[in-house]
Amino acid sequence: MTKIIEIKDRFRGFLPVVVDVETAGFNCETDALLEMAVVMLHMNAAGRLVRGNTIDQNILPFKGANIEKGALKFIGMEDPFHPFRGAVSEKEALTALFKPIKHQLKITGCTRAILVGHNAFFDLSFIKKAAERCKIKSPFHEFSTFDTVSLAGLAYGETVLAKAAVKAGIEWDNKEAHSAVYDTEKTADLFCTITNSWLLSKEPK
Repeated sequence: MTKIIEIKDRFRGFLPVVVDVETAGFNCETDALLEMAVVMLHMNAAGRLVRGNTIDQNILPFKGANIEKGALKFIGMEDPFHPFRGAVSEKEALTALFKPIKHQLKITGCTRAILVGHNAFFDLSFIKKAAERCKIKSPFHEFSTFDTVSLAGLAYGETVLAKAAVKAGIEWDNKEAHSAVYDTEKTADLFCTITNSWLLSKEPK
């Protein structure tokens, strides 16, 4: 009987967690973090990586944050302070988003979360800076990531998320893109597809 590999053994003690952030610019030091979504990943009974729950928070710009109009237009947001967004402070958002990650670390026996993202260092830099401002310990590895840009470039010859998703057989809707939830879930599907394809290729025929 083939032993099912646990997620802690598959990724050297790391728990992969897929993340996407929407921001008001490119500078994590000065620009506002506006939205963050997290997708949990699990190993199923067949030993395949699968998408789990999605957690999302709309975030109020921190005091004195820079907000680039071009960035707001790109993500389709008119007013980051609009009450209908239901946005909360960075501290409240990070606390809510980090809680299920820390819980998953405990039940899987993983030592640290590792951020999975498309251009992952961008997401990690904004999270690290927000956690620093809020004096909250981040569950993510300080500098290591799994970047689907590199993985998709290797697997499909594509580095753009939309094009890589289509090459991987994942449905893509441009009208839904550039929201943290949509992009995170598609990135999660892409990462799972690439990982599982590699595992299948290594199984005995």
